Amino acid sequence: MLANDLILFSQVIELGSFSKAAEVNNLTNSVVSKRIARLEKELGVQLLYRTTRKLTVTEAGSILAIRAKQVEQATTEAIHSVSGLGEKIAGHIKMSVPTISGDLLLAESVAQFCNQHPGLTVDMSMDNRFVDLINEGYDLVIRTGLLEDSSLIAKHIIDSQWVVCASPNYIKQYGKPPTPKALQQHNCLKYSYQTSGANEWEFKSDTGNYFVRIEGAFSTNNASALRKAVLAGHGIAYVPRCLVYPDLVSGELVELFPKLVGKTLGVYAVYPFTKHPPNKIKLLVEHIKQAYLNMSHYFVG
Repeated sequence: MLANDLILFSQVIELGSFSKAAEVNNLTNSVVSKRIARLEKELGVQLLYRTTRKLTVTEAGSILAIRAKQVEQATTEAIHSVSGLGEKIAGHIKMSVPTISGDLLLAESVAQFCNQHPGLTVDMSMDNRFVDLINEGYDLVIRTGLLEDSSLIAKHIIDSQWVVCASPNYIKQYGKPPTPKALQQHNCLKYSYQTSGANEWEFKSDTGNYFVRIEGAFSTNNASALRKAVLAGHGIAYVPRCLVYPDLVSGELVELFPKLVGKTLGVYAVYPFTKHPPNKIKLLVEHIKQAYLNMSHYFVG
């Protein structure tokens, strides 16, 4: 069995088609097809179901794809460590980013990075879930909150503060809560993506942080939907500052308890541990970090 065939198989899975893998490797579609067929024959299992319109991975193919990706990474590292080819910014990056940061700055920043490096392609998914980098084949993820996994490298980018806010109309109609505990008498809009729980809002005091258990009629895991609800005056929200920063500046939302909100989460770039991380990953992380720093006023007051 040739390692090159495993690497080619990994690329077919990652790119989603024979033609794209052929283009990346300067091969014809028929050569790619023959090499995958040779791999299937040597293993004695079918790895892919192929039709004119769709490529479907079998159970055996899914298992092999994880190991084939590791072979590809190990081969790349070995070549880069001795030849200096790691300096070339080319190839493909599969990444996942949070929805708020994706909308706010990452879509533009990553697209800009691709334009600066014509030999590079990036597939960026916007998803708040904690993806499995290794088993799902991700090269890089941006996440709020640190992942406890020794097989991953986590680079701190910026801290993200949270705020409690409401619209002027809501405050006019229902009054401004004088203390965090008074939130229990208000309709609180719940962000169900919160890792600490949508009903537990964290605040600071002289003796340490504490939680206020709130209630409310509306909850959602979508940050944009939550922002629309609080702007419309339907309640009070506890959200990342970056989500509502322009609204706070314009006065469409009012920040409550600016000195008392206790939630601040780090934003991290996370990628698989290797002795020689690809230069394209390192440079993309630095590019992304600068994009965050350029908008730091959105994240930290």
